[in-house]
Amino acid sequence: MSTVPTQIRIDSDVKAQATELFAKLGLDMSGAVNIFLHQCILRGGLPFSVDIPDYSPRTLEAMDEARRISRDSNVPAYTDIKSLKKALEE
Repeated sequence: MSTVPTQIRIDSDVKAQATELFAKLGLDMSGAVNIFLHQCILRGGLPFSVDIPDYSPRTLEAMDEARRISRDSNVPAYTDIKSLKKALEE
């Protein structure tokens, strides 16, 4: 079986997270993509359902707020429960 080079564009954060996950599974990106494509062919479609989640507006707002907070360098971060507890008690 011959292989051909293929180029795709992927969000850098998604690629980093996927690369880390695949490494834990003993795969590289190429191997994972090949498995995905084989599964698509075998199933005659995507090997999972693709749905639009029906989240409430309140849930969507909370998710947006969590994203903003996680990316805000002015929000303190804690690496252990002791530090978090100390900050909460202050």
